[in-house]
Formats: sequence, C-alpha cells, structure tokens
Amino acid sequence: MAVDLQSLSEATSGAVGALLSTTILYPLDTCKTKYQAEVKAHGQQKYRNLSDVLWEAISTRQIVSLYQGLGTKNLQSFIAQFVYFYGYSCFKRLYLERSGFNSIGTKANLILAAAAGACTAIVTQPLDTASSRMQTSAFGKSKGLWQTLTAGTWSEAFDGLGISLLLTTNPAIQYTVFDQLKQRHLKRNQNITEKGSSPEALSALSAFMLGAISKSIATFLTYPAIRCKVMIQAADTSDDEAKKAPQKSHKTVHGVLYAIWKREGVPGFFKGLQAQILKTVLSSALLLMIKEKIAAGTWVLILAARKYLLLTGSRLKSAQKP
Repeated sequence: MAVDLQSLSEATSGAVGALLSTTILYPLDTCKTKYQAEVKAHGQQKYRNLSDVLWEAISTRQIVSLYQGLGTKNLQSFIAQFVYFYGYSCFKRLYLERSGFNSIGTKANLILAAAAGACTAIVTQPLDTASSRMQTSAFGKSKGLWQTLTAGTWSEAFDGLGISLLLTTNPAIQYTVFDQLKQRHLKRNQNITEKGSSPEALSALSAFMLGAISKSIATFLTYPAIRCKVMIQAADTSDDEAKKAPQKSHKTVHGVLYAIWKREGVPGFFKGLQAQILKTVLSSALLLMIKEKIAAGTWVLILAARKYLLLTGSRLKSAQKP
C-alpha cells in the first residue's frame, strides 16, 4: 500500500495521547499561560504566583473560563502531534533505508526531530496563536476561533512563527532523549521482557518517568524562548488605552526581550519556569505513556482495517467477473 501503516499508527496513537493529556491538564495550562504573559509594569504585577490566576477565576466565579479555548487547543494539539509523529516516523524510516544503518545516532535523531517539528509549527501556527489569545483573554471574554483569527490581519495569525521554528529544538531534544533512554531501558531489561508479551513496549510507569525526565531537560534549555513566544501571542486584555499601546509595540522578539530585560531583569526570562515544567512534564509524560499503551492496539486496528479493505476489494472483483 502507498500509505506507511507504521507511521500512521505512530501518528494516530501520538495524536490521541496529545488530545487526552491536553484536556486533563488544560486548567493548569491556562493559569500558566496567563501568568507567563504578564510583564511587570511600574514595579507592580497582577499575578505574583500561579495560584493568583486560579484565585481570580474562583473569586470572579469564572471557573469554567479556565477551559476557554479548549476546543482550539485540542484541535491544535491533535493536528500537531499527528503531523509530528507521522513526519518523524517517515523521516526515520527513510533515513534507515537510505543510510543502511540499523539504528539512528543522536545527531541524526535531532535533525530528523527538528525537521518534523518545523513542518508541525508551520501547519499549526494559526491555531497555536488563536489558542494563546483565547487563554490570555480576560476571564469570560474569550472569543471563538474564527473571531479570534479574523480580529487581526492574516500575518498576525502567524505571530511567533520564528520562535516556534526555533522551539523545534524542544521536542527534538525531548524525543531524542526519550528514545535513547527507552532503548537503554529495554535493552537492560531484555531478558525479562522476553518472557512477557512484547519487548518493544514500556510499562506505563517507565514511560511516564522517561517522558518526565526528557521533557524537563528540553524545557529548561529552551524556556526563555518559550516565554517570549507566549508574550508575543498573548491577547491585550487591559482596558487602559495607555497600557495597550506599549503592549502592542512589544509584539516582536526584540520588543519582548527588551521589555523583559527592562522591567524584570534576568530573572524575568525564567518567570513561570516551575509552572512550565510542571505542566509540560505532566503533559508530555501523559502523552508518551498513553501513546505507548495504545500503540499496539492502534497497530492491530489498522492491520484489521487493511485486511477488511483487501477482502472487500477482492470480493467485489470476484463478483464483477462473469
């Protein structure tokens, strides 16, 4: 068949894992994003810590607003992970076929993962921008997806694309570290797993721990760029026109970097790092854990669907013969 079934299985299981992990952790993601988007002004700030965002939602009776933009985020996460895993799996297969190697080295893995990440960033950037604007809007005042995208120019839908391409190093580092740790773990336990169902599958706990470690490393190394991206994509929630003007001037990488440096200093580049690590580690660990557990089932379903289509096709051909 023309379709790469192995890549399709990887992409589907990864996308389903992203959908579930995003939904489970979305309130935390909203609090984290609003906290990151705020820049200290005149020595004052609305949110001093992550819990202040949650308390604002509770005190204003806007708990449901912690889920504003969930549909867009789920759509973006599903498409992003499908494109990423499908691209990464295809690139990896092509590399192994053309190079003749039995395994992929760390450098090659980074390049392949970055290439898949770049494709993903370009395809999903408008949805990423829209979801960030929805999350950073005032509680209860978030617009729908179409209204959010059409509120500005088409080019504004791609705000932060440059940083998104730079941040392809994040999943590249994450999945490279995860794959290397996974291979070592399975190799070390090969004698034990031979007695089990499959030596290719990690346990849920192992996948969770390896996912947490790999994402922590990637997040720490790329966090300043992550915060810049959030600030560029954030909605202007202030009603004070005097505050709106300077915010709009900061919607460039240089403007955001200058604003952080001037108002918050070096620590500002790492504001919200703990919240980011907590959210992304849990999200990525859950994603990889779910992906590992449903990958085998997804592969069986795809093979069953393929067999059904082939049998149906052969019966139709037989029925058409005189």
